[in-house]
Amino acid sequence: MSPRLCLPFLALIACASLGVPAVTAATSDDPYVWLEDVHGAKPLAWVAEQNKKSLGVLKADPRYQKNYDSILEVMDAPDRIPSGSLRHGHVYNFWQDAKNPKGLWRRATIADYANPSPQWEILLDVDALAKTEKENWVFEGAECAPKETRCLIRLSRGGGDAVVLREYDLKAKKMATDGFSLKEAKSDAAYLDDDTILFSTDFGKGSLTNSGYARIAKLWKRGTPVSAAKTLYEGKVADVQIAPATFHTKDGDVGIVIRAVSFFENEYYAVDAAKASVTKLPLPLFADLKGRINSAWVATLRKDYTDPASKEKFGKGSLVLFRDGETQILYAPQPRDSVESVAVGRDGIYAAIASNVISTVHFFKHERGGWVDRNVILPRGGAADVASVNDFGPEAMFSFQSYLTPPTVFATDGEDSPRPIKSLPARFDAGNLVTEQFEATSKDGTKVPYFVTRPRQLNGPAPTVLYGYGGFEVSLTPGYSANFGRLWLTKGGIYVVANIRGGGEFGPAWHEAAVKENRQRAFDDFAAVAQDLEKRGLTTPKQLGIMGGSNGGLLVSTVMVQHPELFGAVVCQVPLIDMLAYTHIGAGASWEGEYGDPAKPDERAYIERYSPYQNVKKGVKYPPVFFVTATSDDRGTPVHARKMAARMEEQGHEVLFFENTDGGHSAAADHKQAAEMWGLSFVYLAEKLGLKS
Repeated sequence: MSPRLCLPFLALIACASLGVPAVTAATSDDPYVWLEDVHGAKPLAWVAEQNKKSLGVLKADPRYQKNYDSILEVMDAPDRIPSGSLRHGHVYNFWQDAKNPKGLWRRATIADYANPSPQWEILLDVDALAKTEKENWVFEGAECAPKETRCLIRLSRGGGDAVVLREYDLKAKKMATDGFSLKEAKSDAAYLDDDTILFSTDFGKGSLTNSGYARIAKLWKRGTPVSAAKTLYEGKVADVQIAPATFHTKDGDVGIVIRAVSFFENEYYAVDAAKASVTKLPLPLFADLKGRINSAWVATLRKDYTDPASKEKFGKGSLVLFRDGETQILYAPQPRDSVESVAVGRDGIYAAIASNVISTVHFFKHERGGWVDRNVILPRGGAADVASVNDFGPEAMFSFQSYLTPPTVFATDGEDSPRPIKSLPARFDAGNLVTEQFEATSKDGTKVPYFVTRPRQLNGPAPTVLYGYGGFEVSLTPGYSANFGRLWLTKGGIYVVANIRGGGEFGPAWHEAAVKENRQRAFDDFAAVAQDLEKRGLTTPKQLGIMGGSNGGLLVSTVMVQHPELFGAVVCQVPLIDMLAYTHIGAGASWEGEYGDPAKPDERAYIERYSPYQNVKKGVKYPPVFFVTATSDDRGTPVHARKMAARMEEQGHEVLFFENTDGGHSAAADHKQAAEMWGLSFVYLAEKLGLKS
């Protein structure tokens, strides 16, 4: 559980549109500021011309259609794992395929879900709804009431982060006409009970933070107008966001209001529904609340903490319980460990814990007066994770995958040895492939791990794609990619994932090492991995391409500008790039805790030193770059990619630019759009890096 803050790119959590950013001191002398008018006629005409040029070049390559068909085949394949969430006696799933491009929201019983072909109960046909209502609806998720009477449905227009919130009647199997509903905004809502929701939204002038998120949380009773909703808490304009959350436990339903003071600092307030009031919880700002069990709050710590009562010290990254003014440790990580995810079920706490980026799952259960840490028996050597837990029963589901092992879902009724119930068939032949883990030495001497997946037999250096992220405490753990397998690895290419600082691979300390004034360390780490690949003879600068999205787009565009000699091509997706103006673009103000505030002279100084948009120069030979973005991205917005492409083109550099209309921050709203985006990206890399097909 956490507020729906805007993590750039990886998980793609929902936020909302801020409209056209104002021209500020950072952009007043910018010749491309006109491209910030996201939906303006002149910028869209420029986009259309750029798209025409890029699509004409890339789709003319016969490999594009093969790429597109191959990706779409995998994405629409009927034997995919239908990922689901547990609730009461059901598994809920959202499914898209060729027949249902916008998707079906559906459910099956937990017992039937384990069967090869479950009997799915269709709840909502999004394609039919969009056709009937003449709206370009994209399903953004659903949450059901504690007794499964109704569900809150999130729908966005075109895949943006702003959503319309409506209620679905589970008994009638249709959208309710008399239920809770909120107009299009970046809203958050959660059921406290079947007839009460906690919510935050845009209530009009003055109700948003500077980051563009809701500033006010309210309690709304069924059968009353939204105007009668009771205000629970009002945050400050300088806060990032005010958001509600609820926990449904054996001890009852618990509501909280989260005040996100910054992206990484939260205050938590317990809701008294009868009084429509809140009480602040005695948790440190840097506690990341995960749930509630046995009257205790479950959290991880982003910083070292000393319990004020016992004076006991707890290290950053620890998994702890807070109860009655006391703190209890469940897990204390070692320096190369990280608590990757935590899920609190009815009967215990599951945590995926990584050691040197390889993870296992632990189950913490209260027995005989104390907490017992048990290992959940899952495969080793890759990424084991918690897929879903049941708030209302003993069931839990887990997943395992690696770069060469397709995902498998395991299920348990509470035992330590879950059984495999669903496995993805292999999407490419991995028999001649191998994954290795190496370390590069960064500029300051830090050892930076990275994974290399490659053909077992190499005849000299090979075309290579290096992928990175390095921000927001997000870890890049081993993951199975049909795209890279089919379109790159089996054609003789190499795929590399760098676990650079700024990520969460080694816990909060690994993240903090590259925050704000230390951001350059992430770029140095990435460059060090590139250099190490070349030293090992795996590739050459001419054959080495880099790829990243959002914060990863900032990463690859910065390293491209700082080390153009290292790379042969760049694919930069939905990026941040103009870092002197980012706080005034989209949801940028919410990320000041990560990058710093360019309005402050001392912070502007270090941002200005690396900001790609300000540092790209005419006369320097940069590798060719392909920018991918989306008009409907109301989080990062297409502004950064547009302006950087225009500036580089004017300076005479080799640039291609593609802007999809739909898809929001993932730049693709359905399988066909995703196949197009990845098909274009892989044919671009193949052309520039010399991959033979």
